[in-house]
Amino acid sequence: MATGRLYAAAPPSDTMRGVIVDQAIYVGGARRPCADLGDELATLRRKGAPGDFLWVGLKDPTQAEFDEVNDELGLHSLAVEDAIKGRQRAKVELYDNTVFVVLKPLRYVEESSDIETGELMCFIGDHFLVTVRRGEASPLAGLRERLEKEPALLRHGPMGVLHAIVDTIVDTYRDIEQELGIDLEVIEEQVFSGDGVDSATIYRLKREVLEFRRAAVPLAAPLHSLHADAASRVTETELRLLFRDVSDHLQAVIDHADSYDRLLTDVLSAHLAQVSVQQNNDMRRISAWVAIAAVPTMIAGIYGMNFEFMPELDASIRLGDGEFRYGYFVVVGVMAAVCAGLYRAFKRSGWL
Repeated sequence: MATGRLYAAAPPSDTMRGVIVDQAIYVGGARRPCADLGDELATLRRKGAPGDFLWVGLKDPTQAEFDEVNDELGLHSLAVEDAIKGRQRAKVELYDNTVFVVLKPLRYVEESSDIETGELMCFIGDHFLVTVRRGEASPLAGLRERLEKEPALLRHGPMGVLHAIVDTIVDTYRDIEQELGIDLEVIEEQVFSGDGVDSATIYRLKREVLEFRRAAVPLAAPLHSLHADAASRVTETELRLLFRDVSDHLQAVIDHADSYDRLLTDVLSAHLAQVSVQQNNDMRRISAWVAIAAVPTMIAGIYGMNFEFMPELDASIRLGDGEFRYGYFVVVGVMAAVCAGLYRAFKRSGWL
């Protein structure tokens, strides 16, 4: 389980120590230690400025562990159920006064060119933000520290942090999309240069592109709603512009991924066509050699029947005091001549 710094005036209970990666209060963009979650949140709601909030980070919580946080924050049961079960589609949902966001961060494994998918869920409510991570593909490893060093977004409250999270994830998408483009160029070059790529390699990359699209495409509509929908909980004009910029980047990434998917389909079809052509060429060569071999086989078969009355068997000429039987050599010569003629004919036609 990932570990992180715990800034708390009163440390969490033993059952929560392993699941809370980090928790803190942010007032005017500056970090402050957090004691009891319920008391701190009540204080923020009573005395805090609009941009002040409590941020709790969780990693792979169980139902019992999540209940301890939920008891203090009062999250909606359906959103909590989704957070516990995981494996949700990227989405933005509204529950009373809480915004529930599901994101699908990705990680590109350089050694195997695989894409690993994680899951990140955010609960955004009145003066609080709860982030729940599942899997190792997470953008939060250094995000909190970066925001604390440049607290401009922190001053916008939980929605500012959500923008930073989404922006980091989309930036990761862009990096992975570039890696997929490089892999595609390599495969495309191998296919059309005849370097011997196999169908499994092409299909594997196509599956990685599908994994990428499964994470990125469902996020487009919810992200668009955050800056374009009149009912969006993003009320600040500056934040709406920031979300619109991220949405544009995401749409560009999706467009590239769609083009990669179509191009991979074409490359796979071209590769299969090349394999089919090569198989046809091999069959033509085999057929040509079979035809050449059939002639001497047929002739040898005829003379191997051992009939008594075959004039060629007794064909001879007298040489001096002896007699030379030439039938065998004539037959062998005929075989060689016919085979040579067939070979030349097949060679001219391109079968050999």
